[in-house]
Amino acid sequence: MIKIIIKITLSILILLSALFVKAQDFQGKAVYQTKINMGNDVKKRLDSSKISEDRKAFFMKMIKKRMEKVYELDFSKTASIYKEQKSLAAPSENARFNRSANDLLFKDIKNKTFTNKKETFGKVFLIKDDLKTYDWKLEKETKMIGNYLCLKATAETELDKRTRFMRFTKKESEKKKDSSKVEEPKMLKITAWYTPEIPVNNGPKNYHGLPGLILEVNAGKTQILCTKIVLNPKESVEIVASKKGTEITQKEYDKVMKKKMEEMKDRFKSKRKKGSKSSRHIRF
Repeated sequence: MIKIIIKITLSILILLSALFVKAQDFQGKAVYQTKINMGNDVKKRLDSSKISEDRKAFFMKMIKKRMEKVYELDFSKTASIYKEQKSLAAPSENARFNRSANDLLFKDIKNKTFTNKKETFGKVFLIKDDLKTYDWKLEKETKMIGNYLCLKATAETELDKRTRFMRFTKKESEKKKDSSKVEEPKMLKITAWYTPEIPVNNGPKNYHGLPGLILEVNAGKTQILCTKIVLNPKESVEIVASKKGTEITQKEYDKVMKKKMEEMKDRFKSKRKKGSKSSRHIRF
């Protein structure tokens, strides 16, 4: 009986929301809190290292800055802009801990493309490519997020090889692997909660493709949770892609980043040779 009532209520909400969106020049803003649950793992590695307590405290502060951020999603019926919320911290501190504060992700839901403005190594790139497609499985579970009734959806995707977490590096001899082995693709399980009450095919970061705004995403150790929604705000936002920067595809950008990381790795190796053989350092 309860399930029938929920289905009827949900159907009514979807109908009313669809009429509401269709009836006007619809726009909304959603605020998301992101967290990456890596604190305990990193703390154990810090505790097992030989660095001072002051340095440990410094690294933990830096980790928290990187793993707990607030983002804003300005969305219309067919497009969105996803950007990090400006911090009140001093500019020098922002620059030290956060190099992605000025990044801006534009998603064209209608044409299934994106433009991602990224400032990397002092240069502005405009990464233009097709949006990733998720094979969502719609589940029967429901829950409330704030005042919105949400439905569950799950998907599985290959883990992005570009994803990197802070880690300790050891001697090269300890890291060597058998090059003859074929590395199996690592899969990432994604759980999303979306609300048909806001019938837009959108969500935080690069997530999209569900019949309602995505309010929560759990992917591996990452959680993205919506904490605030404003529909048709008094001050509208122009939802357009950035135009200033060097245009590049995602694949081309990945090659640039790989080259830069290899250069940084070579510099680290050079510094390690000059220092103690037993020393360790942290790499991103």
